[in-house]
Amino acid sequence: MHTSTTSTVALEPWTATQLMEATQGYWYQDRVPDGEIKRILTDSRDAEKGDAFLALKGERFDAHNFIAQVAQAGCQVAIVDHPVEADLCQLVVADTRLALGHLGAYRRAQCQDLKVLALTGSSGKTTTKEMLGSILSGLAPTLITRGNLNNDLGVPMMLLELRPEHQYAVMELGASHKGEIDYTSNLVQPHVAGILNIGTAHLGEFGGRDGICRAKSEIYRHIDAQGTSIVPAHDDFTAEIRQAVETEKVLSFGEGGDVFATDVQLHPQSAQFKIHTPEGVRDVNLPFAGLHNVHNAEAATAFALAIGVHLDEIVQGLEHAIGAKGRLNFIKKDQYLFIDDTYNANPASMRAAAEVLTQQQGIKVMLMGDIGELGESSRQEHHDLGRDVVKLTIDYVIAVGEFADSTAQGASSDKLKAFATQAEALSYLLNLVQQHQPQSMSFLFKGSRYTHMETLMADLMEKL
Repeated sequence: MHTSTTSTVALEPWTATQLMEATQGYWYQDRVPDGEIKRILTDSRDAEKGDAFLALKGERFDAHNFIAQVAQAGCQVAIVDHPVEADLCQLVVADTRLALGHLGAYRRAQCQDLKVLALTGSSGKTTTKEMLGSILSGLAPTLITRGNLNNDLGVPMMLLELRPEHQYAVMELGASHKGEIDYTSNLVQPHVAGILNIGTAHLGEFGGRDGICRAKSEIYRHIDAQGTSIVPAHDDFTAEIRQAVETEKVLSFGEGGDVFATDVQLHPQSAQFKIHTPEGVRDVNLPFAGLHNVHNAEAATAFALAIGVHLDEIVQGLEHAIGAKGRLNFIKKDQYLFIDDTYNANPASMRAAAEVLTQQQGIKVMLMGDIGELGESSRQEHHDLGRDVVKLTIDYVIAVGEFADSTAQGASSDKLKAFATQAEALSYLLNLVQQHQPQSMSFLFKGSRYTHMETLMADLMEKL
């Protein structure tokens, strides 16, 4: 399995006995490795001496086929669901995917003093996680979900990176199928957990927003009895979310909640507001643009308060937070501003990013890639997006991809142009730039991960 998930940090080593205990497996032909196992990994390209290679199976791959190769690379241990012909120690388990979960849970159970915060939601997860990471990292060593390691494979892989010095862990949990959050929240055993919002991401998988709400509400099942549930106060599904809560302690955020913002001033690349909490009120200068990021800061504040972080330390962490790559990153080149929001997209985040573009200077151009995982609602959702974004103070909207025609139908405006490919869009963009020389221009690039809108951005930047 080829994913760039391997940590560069020195990890806590394992013994052969611990591996066996955690997975309930057995050593094939009683061939047991001696010495410590420095790390467990799933990417055969990174396997080396001292590692244990865990062979995952997917619909289109079987990493058991790479075991002879990792043995040649000096790797002396493999975790398998059936023995294979290869010269190395093999720990045979019932299911390697579940074994990865058992190993993550084992490592988590070893960290008794660790405070774990887990969050999910249809949008804002990554940014809220980064804000929380900034708050807690300033206080003590903190493990923070890296990249998109938020699913049933990524979460246990992150738990494998826990070390004795970690005092906090901020875990982002994603839901792409039913039962996934139940599984991952059981692994992480959070003290504080909650939902940011219920949007329309993964509509196709869950058959509607109520299905998404049920799937995400699984996060409340595994919170420590003395812990705190975090809930959005201002969401279409607030009532349903509250019904899923099982802890006595609950902290809500957003309008009408325990933690909320007032006096919000939005600037092109930042925001200012007052944060109101049960612990008092403070002014915040947030280095993130957009009202949606003010809401993310409300949520991060609620999570941090729930584990006893002082309000002044929360504000300091928020003011020093840095956005994740591809999340509303501002890049200036001559008279041109590029807003890189290409990490991912759903209908809510697409609208939020468009609002941020309206705050910028010069000629405003929005580049919209397709949004995936909307199932049967895909055409309707793109149609509605087209209708809404052309109403904003944006000069040009360029839709690219399979659903660009639906976006154009919704817009029914000369302001929006639809293209099937990035090459066609690039050619139109270059003409636009030529036409508006030497005016300043602001470009927003956004789309689902698979659309690689960052490629179009890089191609345009190269030609300017």
